[in-house]
Amino acid sequence: MEQVMNTLMREDGKNRIPVLRLEINYELATLHDAMVKEDLDEMKATKHRLELLRQELVQYGEYSLNMVVSRK
Repeated sequence: MEQVMNTLMREDGKNRIPVLRLEINYELATLHDAMVKEDLDEMKATKHRLELLRQELVQYGEYSLNMVVSRK
């Protein structure tokens, strides 16, 4: 069962990481717009979304790193 879960997580990570990068780029552009407009509420909301995306990216990155290390 653990092998099945590992395989599913690996495939999900391969597909999700490029999408996460696109989402992060979009949020960075949104943050820039909010900064130009000096919209503090939008800046705070965007920073929060960026933090959630960062955490998810780190989670997949750690999983990918663990898979590389475990193969050695």
